[in-house]
Amino acid sequence: MTAQLIDGKLISGQIKQEAAVEAAEIKAQGVTPCLAVVLVGNDSASQVYVNNKKKACEAVGIRSVSYELAEEATEEELLQLVAKLNADETVNGILVQMPLPKQIDEDKVILAIDAKKDVDCFHPINVGLLHTGGKGFLPCTPAGIIELIKRSGHTIQGQNCVIIGRSNIVGKPVAMLLMKENGTVTICHSKTRNLVEICRGADIIVSATGKVNTVTADMVKAGAVIIDVGMNRNEAGKLCGDVDFENVKDVAGAITPVPGGVGPMTIAMLMKNCLVAAKMQNNLI
Repeated sequence: MTAQLIDGKLISGQIKQEAAVEAAEIKAQGVTPCLAVVLVGNDSASQVYVNNKKKACEAVGIRSVSYELAEEATEEELLQLVAKLNADETVNGILVQMPLPKQIDEDKVILAIDAKKDVDCFHPINVGLLHTGGKGFLPCTPAGIIELIKRSGHTIQGQNCVIIGRSNIVGKPVAMLLMKENGTVTICHSKTRNLVEICRGADIIVSATGKVNTVTADMVKAGAVIIDVGMNRNEAGKLCGDVDFENVKDVAGAITPVPGGVGPMTIAMLMKNCLVAAKMQNNLI
């Protein structure tokens, strides 16, 4: 038995189509949703991400404005730009592409973004709302993971969910969202002693470690759902995830590929957050 392939491109396409309909409805009420994207420096991966975000905005019907600062830009320059965008009522969402050059404190920048425009859901206010179940933005990659599981026909309620990785970007927030869906959650990390045994009891495994072969076939129970958040290069230089895909797919019930799994979902959920921001700021919710 080979696992069901969870197609992130297909599901993200569905979400973008839904977002396009919603964007048209918002425009019909006199509001044009707008995302400001800020890129500092010339990191090639960041440039690709930014271009993909601009393309997604265009496809959905969200106006995008972009700002590019030099690699040697000062923290003060970036903070001034963020302040300007905070004050601009035509801008609904602000996204500062990470990582930033070493002279800039990322935490300071995150704190400077108006929480109502923080479509990445990194601001402590939005993180707090996520933890307390308040209304607001959902972090893009974790929210995308939930959509992948549900839209590919799998139930979260009552399932044993194991997350490997405890980052603020994926591990912790995905735990919150899985609990919100009534999953029973275990978070594992580099200091977990009995990782193999814990994973063998999991109905759903989410791996977000950034390490090749974090999840191998002997760790997976038959029929489990495997969500691979990793984006790595193997010894041959080929793009791969955290999961030993070729061997795990023969044991698992469903699995995300890399690329084409979680990746496309992050941008689709960003589009949804931009629409939430436009509606909240214009009293359309």
